[in-house]
Amino acid sequence: MHDLVIRGGSIIDGTGAEAFTGDIAIDNGVLSEVGGKAGPGTREVQADGLLVTPGWVDIHTHYDGQATWDPELASSSWNGSTTILFGNCGVGFAPVRTEHHDALIDLMEGVEDIPGIALAEGLSWDWESFPEYLDALERQERVIDVGAQMPHHALRVYVMGERAIRHEAATAEDIATMARLTEEALNAGAFGFTTSRTDQHKTMSGAMVPGRYSETDELIGIGRALGKTGTGAFGMISDFEDEGAEFEWMTQLGAEIGRPLWFLLTDRAYDPERWRRLLAGAKAAKSSGASIIAQVAGRQVGLNLGLMTSLTPFSVRPSFKELDDLDPAEKLARLRDPEMKRKILGDEVSEELLEILPPLSRAITTRWDRMYPLGDPPNYEPTPDQSVAALAEREGKSPAEFAYDYLIGGDGTRMFQFPVTNYVTGDHEPVREMLLDPQTLLGLSDGGAHCGVICDATVPSFMLSHWGRDRTRGEKLPLEWIVKRQTSETADFFGFKDRGRLVVGKKADLNLIDFENLRPRAPHIVNDLPAGGKRLIQKVDGYEATIVSGQAIFECGVATGARPGKLVRAGR
Repeated sequence: MHDLVIRGGSIIDGTGAEAFTGDIAIDNGVLSEVGGKAGPGTREVQADGLLVTPGWVDIHTHYDGQATWDPELASSSWNGSTTILFGNCGVGFAPVRTEHHDALIDLMEGVEDIPGIALAEGLSWDWESFPEYLDALERQERVIDVGAQMPHHALRVYVMGERAIRHEAATAEDIATMARLTEEALNAGAFGFTTSRTDQHKTMSGAMVPGRYSETDELIGIGRALGKTGTGAFGMISDFEDEGAEFEWMTQLGAEIGRPLWFLLTDRAYDPERWRRLLAGAKAAKSSGASIIAQVAGRQVGLNLGLMTSLTPFSVRPSFKELDDLDPAEKLARLRDPEMKRKILGDEVSEELLEILPPLSRAITTRWDRMYPLGDPPNYEPTPDQSVAALAEREGKSPAEFAYDYLIGGDGTRMFQFPVTNYVTGDHEPVREMLLDPQTLLGLSDGGAHCGVICDATVPSFMLSHWGRDRTRGEKLPLEWIVKRQTSETADFFGFKDRGRLVVGKKADLNLIDFENLRPRAPHIVNDLPAGGKRLIQKVDGYEATIVSGQAIFECGVATGARPGKLVRAGR
């Protein structure tokens, strides 16, 4: 008698093999039979007409704080992710000294738009070292599994204090200490080390992050800890201002330590050949003995712009900014006042407010041709005739007036989507080309981050519904390939050796999916973080069940109360 039997589903096993129909049996949280006809089970689930896949292994999230207090970790858990990895982009909360608690909160709020008030209320800070942080994660019950990476900015502040915040160069002693602490973290179960070298990442005061200008000897010195332990991956986001120099040190490090390196890769409209050059650099590094992979997104990365989100097209107009502290109902009422509308539309853009925005976000004030009503279900591949500029012209309005009227219409929860990178237009399909390149790895859901402006935790669901079923502007992609991309490939890269495939002996993490009805819903704002902090969440239709270690955590979108999720330690 098996613990659980799933009968008659269309099994996509995560290996890339063609789908097949059969039963799956689970015992003691492990897959005991896959395919064929299984014997009886204590519990049996009929999966006729459903896809049965491994749980998604999402390698780019930012639940570093939320994972210490929140057992559900939505929206990722709602979207079939059964393993998530955080500590990305060099930000996190360990190691840390007491006097730097506020600095790390400010850093996370500035870089990842996670409300500082929620972090200040929610974080227990019952750790100092990175191994102690892992121990704290291990004590928290949760529905899905989590893993963590060592974040460079927190590490640098821990070792160098105010010198790190002032962007001073690390001494040889500083580098040796950072390498030793990274080795300690890896031995405790960290899945790697991450940093960021981009002007997009700033603190709340507008200062660059502590590691922004770190010299290459610092990065190489820390990276050698991965070679010494023989574990972990080295991850980075970079502006690649000097592409040759950046690849030179990455190639040197990768060849020396024999560990994989990854960097984030997106298309930037102002330099459409950039992503191809960077992929070529990764391939050249491979020929020199370094394993360098580009981590890419499954759709355009865009900002959600609504009256209650962190940004709107009018956020840089002083009259609109004056309404920030009003509750939603009062704010909407004021915005519907014709005199207030006239005042806001007549405002000039504030250069001071504009300067606070990351460089790639500043176009929200002028590029009405790149702004689109989001809708429900949301449209992440809109066409030019659906832009605010085109819709306004058809209605005989200015784009600003059309946008204003649209946002205050309905119940005030409407949103625009503003693609920042990876925008698909005409024959320009950067997302598809990057996804299909063998030198790339699927990631960048950013689950848990950008709470007031981005909600991309639905990317794993979107991959199936859009690329596998709904896409009309270009060719679709095979479901078996899509599933492999976000299960066995992501698991293998980071060393999650016991999951990612529906194979006998592997961990029983699965999704049962009503494929024809799989559909991400529109994101919306809730105030359910500690201290009433706000965040965007996004639900999805079509998951009949999500199973972790043989236990159903959601059935038809409803939590079962089971909390089988664990901290996963690399190599354990």
